[in-house]
Amino acid sequence: MDAATIIESESRELIRRRGLDVHADQLEPLIREVLADYDRRSSSGEVPVLHDDDTMVAQVAARIGGFGPLQEMLDDPGVEEIWLNSPSQVFVARNGRSELTTIVLTDDEVRGIVERMLVSSGRRLDMSSPFVDALLPDGSRLHVVIPSVTRTHWAINIRKFVARAHDLQGMVALGSLTQQSADFLDAAIAAGLNVITSGATGAGKTTFLRCLAQSMGARERVVTIEEVFELNLALRDVVAMQTRQANLEGSGEISMRRLVKEALRMRPSRIIVGEVREAESLDMLIALNSGLPGLASIHANSARDAVTKLCTLPLLAGENVSSRFVVPTVASAVDLVVHLDILADGRRRVREIVGLSGRVEEEVIEVTDVFSLHGDRLVRGDGHPPHAERFARAGHDLAELLGRRSAA
Repeated sequence: MDAATIIESESRELIRRRGLDVHADQLEPLIREVLADYDRRSSSGEVPVLHDDDTMVAQVAARIGGFGPLQEMLDDPGVEEIWLNSPSQVFVARNGRSELTTIVLTDDEVRGIVERMLVSSGRRLDMSSPFVDALLPDGSRLHVVIPSVTRTHWAINIRKFVARAHDLQGMVALGSLTQQSADFLDAAIAAGLNVITSGATGAGKTTFLRCLAQSMGARERVVTIEEVFELNLALRDVVAMQTRQANLEGSGEISMRRLVKEALRMRPSRIIVGEVREAESLDMLIALNSGLPGLASIHANSARDAVTKLCTLPLLAGENVSSRFVVPTVASAVDLVVHLDILADGRRRVREIVGLSGRVEEEVIEVTDVFSLHGDRLVRGDGHPPHAERFARAGHDLAELLGRRSAA
């Protein structure tokens, strides 16, 4: 039995004997009491030696007490996101809408909860690194910013991965897609088209990427690149990679650009870039333009804005990268852009699916509407996707998939 299991078991027994409720302010002193006895026994060789008391206290406290008053919201399947502007301002999002809760914490409680949340991630938060992006054990994504970057209080966001759909048929069941558009996207992925999902924060880009990935063939090898693990694909042959922060000496950082380059050496059939933000967009475009199919997501206000952004982000890679190279590369590397939106009632919908023909005039890429939202209906547009021959090779009749321009 390892040290954490022993200390957890003895702490739970002490709580039971004393008839205590599990509260954060009582839990840490109690664990330290157990730890003092454990240290005495470890000096005589009865139990394994413990090297980091503080980390052990945080780990055991998280196992026993969860994350204090926030645990109930983390367990609530209706809560999509939790954020704290201050200890007395705790908000949640349900069905795309925000609510102010009645929870009031202290500064010490907030810090204790964050410390317990970071135990399993291996990531740090201090004055030299005032931001942290980490994954919680349940798959939720944690982001924290501390003063003096913030004015007074710690700013905390916890985005839960509430996957109500796991494939494109699940998106149809939720009303986010029509059956026709889902069949088209399923065929597009099978045919090896490169697809970008765009939308605002919280629009469901990661969930949609996960659903698209389920349309990949069973024999394909997929490599994912993310800032923090979120995709968690249910595929047979997957390698997932995430970025790493620099250590206290300022070295050891692993960037998205490095991961994209390393992914190409891992014999992938597909790559998935969880979110394109900066210069890694150049490496992704070069990979997609080399015959390697892939998926990615990007923040944008529309599908056309996403295309424009893909033409400008690679310029961050260096002064020697020009739009004369980037624009035609985007036009030839990206085949479809699927734009997601949150409607006024909180529902998440696909607003448009556009195709890139590959043609460029005066550094403007031609974009055509394949499907677009009219009122509450996703309908067939006038445009056609590129690479009809790839659909045919994959055994799909593109004309039959798209049909006439009518309600889908």
